[in-house]
Amino acid sequence: MNDHLISHRPAGTGHPYRYDLDQRVPVHPLRGEEYEIRVLTDPQVTEVRVEFGDGTQVPAERVDPATVTLDFGAPAAPPAGSAGHLAAAASAAPDTGGRTAWLARATAGGDDAYAVAGRTAAGGEVRTDAFGVRPLAWQPDGGRLEVRDPDGAGVLDPDSVEWLTGSDGPRRVRFALRLAEGEHVVGFGERFHALDQRGQVLDATVFEQYKRQGHRSYLPMPFAVVVGGEAGWGFHVVTSRRTWYDVGASRPDRILIEAEIDPGTPVLPLRLYTGEPVTVVRKFLTETGQPPLPPAWVFRPWMSGNEWNTQARVLAEVRRSLAEDIPVGAVVIEAWSDEATFVAFRDARYEVHPDGAPHRLADFEFPADGAWPDPKAMIDELHEAGVKVLLWQIPLIPTDRGNDGQVAADLATLAARGYAVREADGSPHRNRGWWFPGALLPDWTNPEARRWWLDKRRYLVEELGVDGFKTDGGEHPWGHDLRYSDGSRGDEGNNLFPVRYAAAYHELMRSAGTDGLTFSRAGFTGSAAFPAHWAGDEDSTWEAYRASITAGLTAGVGGIFFWGWDLAGFSGDIPDAELYLRSAAAACFAPIMQYHSEFNHHRDPSVDRTPWNIAERTGEQRVLEVFRRFARLREELVPYLVDQAERSVRTGKPLMRPLFFDHPDDKRVWDWPQQWQLGDDLLVAPVTEPGATTWPVWLPAGEWEDFFTGERHSGPVEVHRRVPIDEIPVYRRLA
Repeated sequence: MNDHLISHRPAGTGHPYRYDLDQRVPVHPLRGEEYEIRVLTDPQVTEVRVEFGDGTQVPAERVDPATVTLDFGAPAAPPAGSAGHLAAAASAAPDTGGRTAWLARATAGGDDAYAVAGRTAAGGEVRTDAFGVRPLAWQPDGGRLEVRDPDGAGVLDPDSVEWLTGSDGPRRVRFALRLAEGEHVVGFGERFHALDQRGQVLDATVFEQYKRQGHRSYLPMPFAVVVGGEAGWGFHVVTSRRTWYDVGASRPDRILIEAEIDPGTPVLPLRLYTGEPVTVVRKFLTETGQPPLPPAWVFRPWMSGNEWNTQARVLAEVRRSLAEDIPVGAVVIEAWSDEATFVAFRDARYEVHPDGAPHRLADFEFPADGAWPDPKAMIDELHEAGVKVLLWQIPLIPTDRGNDGQVAADLATLAARGYAVREADGSPHRNRGWWFPGALLPDWTNPEARRWWLDKRRYLVEELGVDGFKTDGGEHPWGHDLRYSDGSRGDEGNNLFPVRYAAAYHELMRSAGTDGLTFSRAGFTGSAAFPAHWAGDEDSTWEAYRASITAGLTAGVGGIFFWGWDLAGFSGDIPDAELYLRSAAAACFAPIMQYHSEFNHHRDPSVDRTPWNIAERTGEQRVLEVFRRFARLREELVPYLVDQAERSVRTGKPLMRPLFFDHPDDKRVWDWPQQWQLGDDLLVAPVTEPGATTWPVWLPAGEWEDFFTGERHSGPVEVHRRVPIDEIPVYRRLA
């Protein structure tokens, strides 16, 4: 029988990038490969052994957890020393809870089983149930790679296809696509580490890497375009399961692809496209979801701060911006709710609905001395000032916010009605991540659960007039063993969770007759149809600024056309004046211009990223003047952005795009990976290093006019432009 004194879970928690101290490593070993059996025990267990079905016994050794390999896969920069109120939780090492770590090694032969047994100091015996081992081996058959190549790209190496197979069927497939000399590979969703993935090794799985993402991404896609050869092409691995890519790293002439598959249905569709990059992107979006045209207000300046957690504070910040003659198109209010139901305003009084039924505005009483004395009046004032309002959301219900009240009723309803994502045994899944650990997640594949969740938020849109939602935290579910209402397991459904999350809120806003939108951090294939998105959590550093630009350019290739980032970062020490203004200048010429700041426990001095706070904190009063200039310039750009957004939606060409889209024959553009075109007519070359007085710019073939000075240049040419702090190298295409 199982005993609580011993913990061994062969699959662990299913963390995408980390092994656990009580799992099997690897979970599915290759035949003939050595593997580890990791065990945690209570201190009274003094001896541990592994007993195999053939009678073999292998003793386990007591080990120091600090010496056991935990991290694997694509590396991320260590968060040590990173500031921010979530940094400690995100970087915490696994806690053994005072338990002892053990490790045994075995070699995978045929199908076998083992149990973990132990002896206590008192002489007692404890043991687990038996766990099966089904070793795998690569072989040339076992499933079907379903290739659709209507244009004759002909890049698949047919002799490269292999299937990783065990006694229960294939679990993975791998194959190779031919990569010619001089070809560049761009895509795989939003990527922070590089524009051109040639020479890189990466994977595609939705993951929340808190800052310093490295090769990890909130918004991956199994899709890329290949540029620079005789004919352009691209590919889409049609799966929501995890995929891996070796892009010319091991073999310079091959893209090596590996994908998880369902052993019961071992088929993997592969779509190959040919044509220029815009043609490839358009074909991909036709199959996976076209971006809609967002409302014009999306292109106006946005403002936000996590500590703006009262009605008075929100109104004060917006009024201050308008008084400073800094326009505001939208305000994102993050800390508005009770942080439990994420439906009721903090301090609101109302009767609990035991079945989690929706409340209407009239059900709430807002105390005059509370945080939000009159949300309707607040939103009406903001609307009268031309400011749209988005409210923060998170797709879970926490389990540590009390045993009574509406949160308890909602948890009970979610569990009793089967509205939650489930474990393999049918019990509600409890979030395994570091943020809101133990929380329950709604199952978006369950129509009744989705309707129940959305109806609880309907009063916010229909009665209060909220214009959109910041749909944060779509990365929560991980683990192959999860179960969804539509019959899918976690390996298939987890990556789609953020897509379905944003889709649900779009459904709410459409049904309410509003032109609102979501502002999401996470996504996957299909997310293009549910704008908008932002780059997630970043420090206020030059390194993070450069990484965010790369993220925007790569995201656009996958159809994420309406994208922004927290200009100059949102976490840690505030940016200096130079970084803040250089980033603001770049954001002025990006699809979405917005700033945001992390929670700082209301300590002084403030870490708000408002221009007046940066000016006060840095002592650089010119910050206000220069930021005002860029914010007002942004207002002037709105008609251009609306027109270019319509063209992007119609043609499939990203609004913010790398230069190769418009200049595919210019090999020099690959030397300038952080320049972009904003629509058809503007070329942007952001200043991304401190202390610059001049900045090199590559102007491809054509006639170009400096946006600020009117100076003209004939391309192709490298220009070294003076870069005063109130200007950014931007060139208008004349011909």
